[in-house]
Amino acid sequence: MRRIGSIAALAGVGLAASGFALGAFDFGLQRDFLMKIQSFALFGVIAPVDASSTASIDAATANANPAALATVAKGLKVRVVTAAANAGANIDMMALWPDDIQPTHLIACNEQDTTNPGVQRIRLSDGLVETIVTGTTECDPLHRTPWGTIVFGEEDGSDGRVYELIHPLETTGVSLDRTTGVFSGGVGAENLTARPALGRLSFEGIAIYPSGVVYYGDENRPSKGTPGGAYFKFVPATPFTGNAPITDLTQSPLAAGQVFGLRLGKRSGNTDYGQGTNTGRGTWVAAASSSFFPDLRAVAGDLKLTGYYRPEDAAIDLSAEAQGQVRFCANNTGNEGDDRAFGETLCITDGTLDEALANTATPEVQLLVVGTPELAMMDNIDNQPGRGNWVLHEDGDAPALFGRNNDLWDCLDDGHDDDLLSDGCIRVATLNDLNAEWTGGLFDGLGRRFFVSVQHNVTGHGVVLEISGWR
Repeated sequence: MRRIGSIAALAGVGLAASGFALGAFDFGLQRDFLMKIQSFALFGVIAPVDASSTASIDAATANANPAALATVAKGLKVRVVTAAANAGANIDMMALWPDDIQPTHLIACNEQDTTNPGVQRIRLSDGLVETIVTGTTECDPLHRTPWGTIVFGEEDGSDGRVYELIHPLETTGVSLDRTTGVFSGGVGAENLTARPALGRLSFEGIAIYPSGVVYYGDENRPSKGTPGGAYFKFVPATPFTGNAPITDLTQSPLAAGQVFGLRLGKRSGNTDYGQGTNTGRGTWVAAASSSFFPDLRAVAGDLKLTGYYRPEDAAIDLSAEAQGQVRFCANNTGNEGDDRAFGETLCITDGTLDEALANTATPEVQLLVVGTPELAMMDNIDNQPGRGNWVLHEDGDAPALFGRNNDLWDCLDDGHDDDLLSDGCIRVATLNDLNAEWTGGLFDGLGRRFFVSVQHNVTGHGVVLEISGWR
């Protein structure tokens, strides 16, 4: 009886400490309280940010101290990587170069039109910004490949395209003619090429595996009965098995291959697909050949692929990959303002790495995070090395609707409980600029440094921050 009494007493202390009387106990609030007091063990920060900022600093303040654009969790600190006047105003996704452990540069997409810088490099030692390519439109996704190149794409409706770059430190001032797909001028134009085998759509989320298998989504929304954005898979004709880095773009596995689209619904001979079936198991349906830039958005409708509300960024589950399994997680924004559809993070599995390449696995989609009024319209995502947590970038309508800023959220993966959902999220950063959003955030290889862009910020030019201090 004493032991039971002690447990009850401890529970009472916990309830009292979190501000709840036993008669009005809210278990969800108690869970949030437990995450807060255990944030160091669970998330590597001393304490989360309690609430979104409602501040909106002016341009003079932001230019004088760009770090003031963000407030971060206790234990974290902010360093300005660059706030150069020539940094693209809409810097989005970035990749560390030449690797994630000892990087010297960030290679970054700038999400503007063809007259603005498309891809830039940022020197980490002093923030120097140099333009690699001009001529892209709405450059959004950008990743370093396992074979040592840079892949970048355009978020441009049914006309977005993918390109590949080798030797990014030796390529400067090149121009792209989108009509012909030809790169010219500057230094190192021969280091760039288009990759028509991946088709055309509004590219954002891209997950690239060592063999050259690539998963990606179409940032499209439902309209008058259309299903929204579909997910696709590229299987290379010649998988990558050599040593990285490659020395010539002809050695890339992205030169040729087959595209497949995701259609969920296995019941009755894989015919249980359509509205209402957007989680569970499914099939990869052959979508297009690699002989030209196929319009995959049109293909999605023709093949009745499963649709989602604006698929955004995707990130590989590093722990699963280390175990030879394919699992990546991706965000769908939903529509916060008009519909109170707050978005979601889903995870897609596709068997082992070998099965994914052979296209013999059964793909499966399950939800990880369900959006809320506080965590809404999640956009970019990254998986933290070591911990395996997921950092979600909020790109919601809250600044306009509620006068609160967009936040960064740190989410646990699913544990050993009965459900498949994240075991909980905390707010680890908030902006102090109601015009801005977080974009392109990624961890270094140790999971200690997080590089992130403050897009659309009040200065009118790019600002990239480094948030460090995770334990």
